[in-house]
Amino acid sequence: MSSTLPIHAPHCVVGVIGGGQLGRMIALAARRLGVRTVIWTGGLEAPAVECADEVIDLPFDDPEALQDFCGRVTVSTVEFENIPCHTLEKVAKCTGLYPSPHAICICQNREREKNFLKENNIPHTWFAVISDAADLAAAMKNLNGPGVLKTADFGYDGKGQLKLEGDEDPEKIWAAFDAPRAVLEAWVPFEKELSVMAARGADGVTVTYDPAENRHRHHILDVSIVPARVSPAVALEAAAIARRVAEALDYRGILGVEFFLKSDGELLVNEIAPRPHNSGHHTLDACATSQFEQQLRAVIGLPLGSTRLLTPVAMLNLLGDMWPEEMTPPDWLPLFEDGEASLHLYGKRHARGRRKMGHVNFIGPTVEDALARAEAMKKLWLR
Repeated sequence: MSSTLPIHAPHCVVGVIGGGQLGRMIALAARRLGVRTVIWTGGLEAPAVECADEVIDLPFDDPEALQDFCGRVTVSTVEFENIPCHTLEKVAKCTGLYPSPHAICICQNREREKNFLKENNIPHTWFAVISDAADLAAAMKNLNGPGVLKTADFGYDGKGQLKLEGDEDPEKIWAAFDAPRAVLEAWVPFEKELSVMAARGADGVTVTYDPAENRHRHHILDVSIVPARVSPAVALEAAAIARRVAEALDYRGILGVEFFLKSDGELLVNEIAPRPHNSGHHTLDACATSQFEQQLRAVIGLPLGSTRLLTPVAMLNLLGDMWPEEMTPPDWLPLFEDGEASLHLYGKRHARGRRKMGHVNFIGPTVEDALARAEAMKKLWLR
Protein backbone atom coordinates (compact mmCIF):
# COMPACT_ATOMS: atom_id res chain seq x y z
CA MET A 1 0.00 0.00 0.00
CA SER A 2 1.06 3.60 -0.50
CA SER A 3 -0.45 6.85 0.66
CA THR A 4 -1.75 9.44 -1.78
CA LEU A 5 -2.83 11.81 0.98
CA PRO A 6 -1.21 15.23 1.31
CA ILE A 7 1.00 15.10 4.37
CA HIS A 8 2.04 18.75 4.52
CA ALA A 9 0.38 19.91 7.73
CA PRO A 10 -1.40 23.06 6.45
CA HIS A 11 -3.30 20.95 3.92
CA CYS A 12 -4.25 18.12 6.25
CA VAL A 13 -7.35 18.08 8.44
CA VAL A 14 -7.92 14.92 10.48
CA GLY A 15 -11.48 14.10 11.48
CA VAL A 16 -11.90 12.20 14.75
CA ILE A 17 -15.16 10.34 15.29
CA GLY A 18 -15.77 10.48 19.03
CA GLY A 19 -14.90 13.13 21.56
CA GLY A 20 -13.65 11.30 24.65
CA GLN A 21 -10.25 11.40 26.30
CA LEU A 22 -8.60 9.42 23.51
CA GLY A 23 -9.85 11.98 21.00
CA ARG A 24 -8.53 14.70 23.29
CA MET A 25 -5.05 13.18 23.30
CA ILE A 26 -5.13 12.65 19.52
CA ALA A 27 -6.02 16.34 19.11
CA LEU A 28 -3.18 17.37 21.43
CA ALA A 29 -0.71 15.28 19.43
CA ALA A 30 -2.06 16.82 16.22
CA ARG A 31 -1.39 20.32 17.52
CA ARG A 32 2.25 19.40 18.08
CA LEU A 33 2.47 18.31 14.43
CA GLY A 34 0.60 21.34 13.10
CA VAL A 35 -2.31 19.19 11.97
CA ARG A 36 -5.86 20.51 12.29
CA THR A 37 -8.59 18.33 13.82
CA VAL A 38 -12.36 18.16 13.58
CA ILE A 39 -14.05 16.32 16.46
CA TRP A 40 -17.46 14.74 15.81
CA THR A 41 -18.83 14.15 19.29
CA GLY A 42 -21.92 12.11 18.43
CA GLY A 43 -23.83 14.38 20.82
CA LEU A 44 -22.07 12.78 23.79
CA GLU A 45 -20.07 14.45 26.55
CA ALA A 46 -16.81 15.33 24.86
CA PRO A 47 -13.65 16.39 26.75
CA ALA A 48 -11.84 16.45 23.39
CA VAL A 49 -13.61 19.61 22.22
CA GLU A 50 -11.32 21.84 24.29
CA CYS A 51 -8.35 20.71 22.19
CA ALA A 52 -9.92 20.46 18.73
CA ASP A 53 -9.83 23.09 15.98
CA GLU A 54 -13.44 22.45 15.00
CA VAL A 55 -16.34 20.57 16.60
CA ILE A 56 -19.48 18.93 15.26
CA ASP A 57 -21.67 18.30 18.29
CA LEU A 58 -24.40 16.19 16.71
CA PRO A 59 -25.43 12.50 16.85
CA PHE A 60 -23.71 9.94 14.64
CA ASP A 61 -26.97 9.15 12.85
CA ASP A 62 -27.58 12.77 11.81
CA PRO A 63 -27.25 12.98 7.98
CA GLU A 64 -26.37 16.69 8.08
CA ALA A 65 -23.61 16.00 10.59
CA LEU A 66 -22.21 13.28 8.33
CA GLN A 67 -22.19 15.62 5.33
CA ASP A 68 -20.63 18.43 7.37
CA PHE A 69 -17.93 16.14 8.77
CA CYS A 70 -17.00 14.73 5.37
CA GLY A 71 -16.88 18.22 3.89
CA ARG A 72 -14.40 19.51 6.47
CA VAL A 73 -11.79 16.73 6.71
CA THR A 74 -9.01 15.28 4.57
CA VAL A 75 -8.95 11.91 6.28
CA SER A 76 -10.56 10.46 9.38
CA THR A 77 -10.11 8.07 12.29
CA VAL A 78 -11.99 6.93 15.41
CA GLU A 79 -11.30 7.27 19.12
CA PHE A 80 -13.72 4.54 20.19
CA GLU A 81 -15.25 1.62 18.36
CA ASN A 82 -18.93 1.67 19.30
CA ILE A 83 -20.04 3.70 16.27
CA PRO A 84 -22.70 2.40 13.84
CA CYS A 85 -21.05 0.46 11.02
CA HIS A 86 -23.19 2.16 8.38
CA THR A 87 -21.88 5.55 9.57
CA LEU A 88 -18.30 4.32 9.35
CA GLU A 89 -18.86 2.99 5.84
CA LYS A 90 -20.33 6.30 4.65
CA VAL A 91 -17.39 8.23 6.10
CA ALA A 92 -14.91 5.86 4.47
CA LYS A 93 -16.47 6.42 1.05
CA CYS A 94 -16.12 10.18 1.19
CA THR A 95 -12.91 10.85 3.14
CA GLY A 96 -11.00 7.66 3.78
CA LEU A 97 -11.23 6.17 7.27
CA TYR A 98 -8.33 4.48 9.08
CA PRO A 99 -8.59 1.94 10.55
CA SER A 100 -11.13 0.65 8.04
CA PRO A 101 -14.83 0.12 8.83
CA HIS A 102 -14.21 -3.61 8.31
CA ALA A 103 -11.57 -3.72 11.07
CA ILE A 104 -13.55 -1.54 13.47
CA CYS A 105 -16.77 -3.48 12.99
CA ILE A 106 -15.01 -6.77 13.71
CA CYS A 107 -13.55 -5.43 16.96
CA GLN A 108 -16.73 -3.70 18.18
CA ASN A 109 -18.62 -6.99 18.41
CA ARG A 110 -17.39 -9.95 20.47
CA GLU A 111 -19.00 -12.54 18.20
CA ARG A 112 -17.29 -11.15 15.10
CA GLU A 113 -14.03 -10.66 17.00
CA LYS A 114 -13.92 -14.24 18.32
CA ASN A 115 -14.78 -15.67 14.92
CA PHE A 116 -12.02 -13.54 13.35
CA LEU A 117 -9.47 -14.96 15.80
CA LYS A 118 -10.68 -18.49 15.14
CA GLU A 119 -10.66 -18.13 11.35
CA ASN A 120 -7.13 -16.72 11.39
CA ASN A 121 -5.71 -19.33 13.79
CA ILE A 122 -4.82 -16.71 16.37
CA PRO A 123 -4.69 -18.23 19.87
CA HIS A 124 -7.84 -17.39 21.82
CA THR A 125 -10.06 -18.63 24.62
CA TRP A 126 -12.67 -21.32 24.00
CA PHE A 127 -16.00 -19.67 23.14
CA ALA A 128 -19.53 -20.35 21.95
CA VAL A 129 -22.01 -17.93 20.38
CA ILE A 130 -25.29 -17.68 22.30
CA SER A 131 -28.63 -16.52 20.87
CA ASP A 132 -31.08 -18.20 23.25
CA ALA A 133 -31.35 -20.32 26.39
CA ALA A 134 -30.94 -23.55 24.43
CA ASP A 135 -27.61 -22.32 23.02
CA LEU A 136 -26.50 -21.39 26.52
CA ALA A 137 -27.48 -24.78 27.92
CA ALA A 138 -25.55 -26.60 25.19
CA ALA A 139 -22.50 -24.36 25.59
CA MET A 140 -22.43 -24.77 29.38
CA LYS A 141 -22.62 -28.53 28.94
CA ASN A 142 -19.74 -28.52 26.44
CA LEU A 143 -17.64 -26.22 28.58
CA ASN A 144 -18.31 -28.24 31.73
CA GLY A 145 -16.78 -25.67 34.03
CA PRO A 146 -16.62 -21.98 34.84
CA GLY A 147 -17.04 -19.39 32.10
CA VAL A 148 -17.92 -15.77 31.41
CA LEU A 149 -21.07 -14.77 29.57
CA LYS A 150 -20.51 -11.53 27.64
CA THR A 151 -22.82 -9.40 25.55
CA ALA A 152 -21.90 -9.43 21.86
CA ASP A 153 -22.15 -5.63 21.64
CA PHE A 154 -21.15 -2.64 23.77
CA GLY A 155 -19.04 -4.29 26.40
CA TYR A 156 -15.98 -2.66 27.94
CA ASP A 157 -14.41 -2.17 31.38
CA GLY A 158 -16.19 -5.28 32.65
CA LYS A 159 -19.66 -4.14 31.55
CA GLY A 160 -22.07 -6.68 30.08
CA GLN A 161 -20.29 -9.63 31.68
CA LEU A 162 -21.41 -12.36 34.07
CA LYS A 163 -19.22 -15.09 35.51
CA LEU A 164 -20.82 -18.54 35.58
CA GLU A 165 -19.64 -21.47 37.68
CA GLY A 166 -21.29 -23.97 35.35
CA ASP A 167 -24.10 -25.29 37.55
CA GLU A 168 -26.58 -22.41 37.04
CA ASP A 169 -29.98 -22.73 35.35
CA PRO A 170 -29.47 -21.59 31.70
CA GLU A 171 -33.11 -20.53 31.35
CA LYS A 172 -32.92 -18.20 34.36
CA ILE A 173 -29.50 -16.85 33.41
CA TRP A 174 -30.53 -16.04 29.84
CA ALA A 175 -33.82 -14.44 30.88
CA ALA A 176 -32.00 -12.13 33.29
CA PHE A 177 -29.04 -11.36 31.01
CA ASP A 178 -31.16 -9.18 28.70
CA ALA A 179 -29.11 -9.32 25.50
CA PRO A 180 -30.13 -10.55 22.04
CA ARG A 181 -26.79 -12.27 21.43
CA ALA A 182 -23.84 -13.14 23.63
CA VAL A 183 -20.61 -15.10 23.77
CA LEU A 184 -19.79 -17.66 26.45
CA GLU A 185 -16.04 -17.86 27.03
CA ALA A 186 -14.09 -20.32 29.12
CA TRP A 187 -12.76 -18.91 32.37
CA VAL A 188 -8.98 -18.69 32.00
CA PRO A 189 -6.86 -19.14 35.16
CA PHE A 190 -4.19 -16.72 33.95
CA GLU A 191 -0.91 -15.75 35.56
CA LYS A 192 -0.84 -12.23 34.15
CA GLU A 193 -2.76 -9.97 31.81
CA LEU A 194 -0.64 -8.38 29.11
CA SER A 195 -1.22 -6.06 26.19
CA VAL A 196 0.76 -5.02 23.13
CA MET A 197 0.21 -1.83 21.19
CA ALA A 198 0.89 -2.39 17.49
CA ALA A 199 0.86 0.19 14.70
CA ARG A 200 0.62 -0.53 10.98
CA GLY A 201 1.38 2.22 8.52
CA ALA A 202 0.06 3.15 5.10
CA ASP A 203 2.92 1.16 3.55
CA GLY A 204 2.06 -2.01 5.46
CA VAL A 205 5.00 -1.74 7.86
CA THR A 206 4.05 -2.91 11.36
CA VAL A 207 5.80 -1.93 14.58
CA THR A 208 5.09 -2.93 18.17
CA TYR A 209 5.69 -1.43 21.60
CA ASP A 210 7.05 -3.38 24.56
CA PRO A 211 4.34 -5.48 26.21
CA ALA A 212 2.56 -3.96 29.20
CA GLU A 213 1.69 -5.94 32.31
CA ASN A 214 -1.78 -4.89 33.41
CA ARG A 215 -3.59 -4.99 36.74
CA HIS A 216 -7.29 -4.20 37.09
CA ARG A 217 -9.48 -2.71 39.81
CA HIS A 218 -13.29 -2.99 39.54
CA HIS A 219 -12.71 -4.64 36.12
CA ILE A 220 -11.07 -1.39 34.93
CA LEU A 221 -7.37 -1.00 34.18
CA ASP A 222 -5.62 0.15 37.35
CA VAL A 223 -1.90 -0.01 36.65
CA SER A 224 0.19 -0.81 33.57
CA ILE A 225 3.80 -1.87 34.17
CA VAL A 226 6.25 -1.50 31.27
CA PRO A 227 8.26 -3.44 30.39
CA ALA A 228 6.13 -6.37 31.49
CA ARG A 229 7.86 -8.75 33.89
CA VAL A 230 7.86 -11.72 31.54
CA SER A 231 10.50 -13.77 29.78
CA PRO A 232 12.01 -12.48 26.51
CA ALA A 233 10.36 -15.41 24.71
CA VAL A 234 6.89 -14.41 25.96
CA ALA A 235 7.50 -10.76 25.02
CA LEU A 236 8.56 -11.74 21.51
CA GLU A 237 5.59 -14.08 21.07
CA ALA A 238 3.12 -11.42 22.23
CA ALA A 239 4.57 -8.94 19.74
CA ALA A 240 4.44 -11.52 16.95
CA ILE A 241 0.79 -12.33 17.64
CA ALA A 242 -0.10 -8.61 17.70
CA ARG A 243 1.54 -8.22 14.28
CA ARG A 244 -0.46 -11.17 12.98
CA VAL A 245 -3.67 -9.55 14.19
CA ALA A 246 -2.83 -6.24 12.48
CA GLU A 247 -1.92 -7.93 9.22
CA ALA A 248 -4.97 -10.22 9.19
CA LEU A 249 -7.19 -7.15 9.63
CA ASP A 250 -5.28 -5.31 6.87
CA TYR A 251 -5.05 -2.65 9.52
CA ARG A 252 -3.90 0.95 9.31
CA GLY A 253 -3.41 2.79 12.56
CA ILE A 254 -2.72 1.74 16.13
CA LEU A 255 -4.44 -1.09 17.95
CA GLY A 256 -4.23 -2.74 21.33
CA VAL A 257 -4.13 -6.53 21.66
CA GLU A 258 -4.93 -7.83 25.14
CA PHE A 259 -3.68 -11.24 26.30
CA PHE A 260 -4.05 -13.77 29.05
CA LEU A 261 -0.69 -15.31 29.99
CA LYS A 262 -1.16 -18.79 31.44
CA SER A 263 1.21 -20.38 33.92
CA ASP A 264 2.62 -22.66 31.21
CA GLY A 265 3.62 -19.65 29.11
CA GLU A 266 0.75 -19.91 26.61
CA LEU A 267 -0.68 -16.62 25.37
CA LEU A 268 -4.37 -16.26 24.51
CA VAL A 269 -5.83 -13.15 22.88
CA ASN A 270 -8.65 -11.78 25.00
CA GLU A 271 -9.72 -8.61 23.17
CA ILE A 272 -8.66 -6.24 20.39
CA ALA A 273 -9.07 -2.46 20.60
CA PRO A 274 -9.04 -0.74 17.16
CA ARG A 275 -7.73 2.58 18.51
CA PRO A 276 -5.33 3.98 21.09
CA HIS A 277 -5.71 2.05 24.32
CA ASN A 278 -5.56 2.81 28.03
CA SER A 279 -2.60 0.47 28.46
CA GLY A 280 -0.66 2.53 25.90
CA HIS A 281 -0.85 5.81 27.82
CA HIS A 282 2.65 5.28 29.20
CA THR A 283 3.96 6.01 25.70
CA LEU A 284 3.25 9.72 26.23
CA ASP A 285 6.22 10.02 28.60
CA ALA A 286 8.23 6.81 28.31
CA CYS A 287 8.57 6.13 24.58
CA ALA A 288 10.20 7.84 21.62
CA THR A 289 6.79 8.16 19.90
CA SER A 290 3.47 8.24 21.75
CA GLN A 291 0.61 6.00 20.63
CA PHE A 292 -1.35 9.14 19.70
CA GLU A 293 1.32 10.55 17.42
CA GLN A 294 1.72 7.05 15.96
CA GLN A 295 -2.00 6.99 15.15
CA LEU A 296 -1.72 10.30 13.33
CA ARG A 297 1.37 9.19 11.42
CA ALA A 298 -0.42 6.06 10.20
CA VAL A 299 -3.65 7.87 9.33
CA ILE A 300 -1.96 10.74 7.47
CA GLY A 301 0.50 8.50 5.68
CA LEU A 302 3.73 9.53 7.41
CA PRO A 303 6.45 6.99 8.27
CA LEU A 304 5.86 5.41 11.67
CA GLY A 305 7.91 6.60 14.61
CA SER A 306 10.22 4.63 16.86
CA THR A 307 8.54 2.57 19.56
CA ARG A 308 11.68 2.49 21.71
CA LEU A 309 11.05 2.45 25.46
CA LEU A 310 13.15 5.23 26.99
CA THR A 311 12.63 4.32 30.65
CA PRO A 312 10.77 1.85 32.85
CA VAL A 313 7.33 3.20 33.70
CA ALA A 314 4.18 2.48 35.68
CA MET A 315 0.94 4.07 34.46
CA LEU A 316 -1.69 4.66 37.16
CA ASN A 317 -5.30 5.23 36.12
CA LEU A 318 -7.12 7.96 38.02
CA LEU A 319 -10.73 6.92 38.61
CA GLY A 320 -13.47 9.07 40.05
CA ASP A 321 -13.33 7.30 43.42
CA MET A 322 -10.04 9.10 44.07
CA TRP A 323 -11.86 12.46 44.09
CA PRO A 324 -12.97 13.51 47.61
CA GLU A 325 -16.03 15.19 46.07
CA GLU A 326 -17.57 15.21 42.60
CA MET A 327 -15.83 18.44 41.57
CA THR A 328 -12.90 18.38 44.00
CA PRO A 329 -9.73 16.67 42.76
CA PRO A 330 -7.20 14.91 44.98
CA ASP A 331 -4.33 16.83 46.52
CA TRP A 332 -1.82 16.84 43.68
CA LEU A 333 1.05 18.26 45.76
CA PRO A 334 2.54 14.85 46.74
CA LEU A 335 2.47 13.90 43.05
CA PHE A 336 4.45 16.97 42.01
CA GLU A 337 6.86 16.39 44.90
CA ASP A 338 7.65 13.01 43.36
CA GLY A 339 9.62 14.77 40.61
CA GLU A 340 9.39 11.95 38.05
CA ALA A 341 5.64 11.63 37.66
CA SER A 342 3.61 13.19 34.83
CA LEU A 343 -0.06 14.05 35.38
CA HIS A 344 -2.51 13.81 32.48
CA LEU A 345 -6.07 15.00 33.23
CA TYR A 346 -8.92 14.52 30.77
CA GLY A 347 -10.89 17.70 31.38
CA LYS A 348 -13.90 15.94 32.90
CA ARG A 349 -15.59 18.18 35.43
CA HIS A 350 -17.69 15.64 37.30
CA ALA A 351 -16.04 12.68 39.01
CA ARG A 352 -18.07 9.51 39.45
CA GLY A 353 -16.95 6.25 41.08
CA ARG A 354 -15.39 4.33 38.21
CA ARG A 355 -15.09 7.09 35.65
CA LYS A 356 -11.65 7.56 34.08
CA MET A 357 -10.58 11.08 35.01
CA GLY A 358 -6.91 10.93 34.02
CA HIS A 359 -3.71 9.01 34.51
CA VAL A 360 -0.20 9.44 35.89
CA ASN A 361 3.01 8.07 34.39
CA PHE A 362 5.69 7.26 36.95
CA ILE A 363 9.12 6.77 35.41
CA GLY A 364 12.07 5.34 37.30
CA PRO A 365 15.28 3.34 37.13
CA THR A 366 13.33 0.06 37.45
CA VAL A 367 9.72 -1.02 37.08
CA GLU A 368 9.73 -2.00 40.76
CA ASP A 369 10.64 1.57 41.74
CA ALA A 370 8.03 3.11 39.44
CA LEU A 371 5.35 0.66 40.56
CA ALA A 372 6.04 1.20 44.28
CA ARG A 373 5.61 4.96 43.88
CA ALA A 374 2.40 4.50 41.88
CA GLU A 375 0.93 2.20 44.51
CA ALA A 376 1.93 4.54 47.34
CA MET A 377 0.23 7.46 45.59
CA LYS A 378 -2.91 5.43 44.94
CA LYS A 379 -3.07 4.41 48.61
CA LEU A 380 -2.78 8.06 49.63
CA TRP A 381 -5.67 9.14 47.39
CA LEU A 382 -7.96 6.20 48.19
CA ARG A 383 -7.81 6.66 51.98
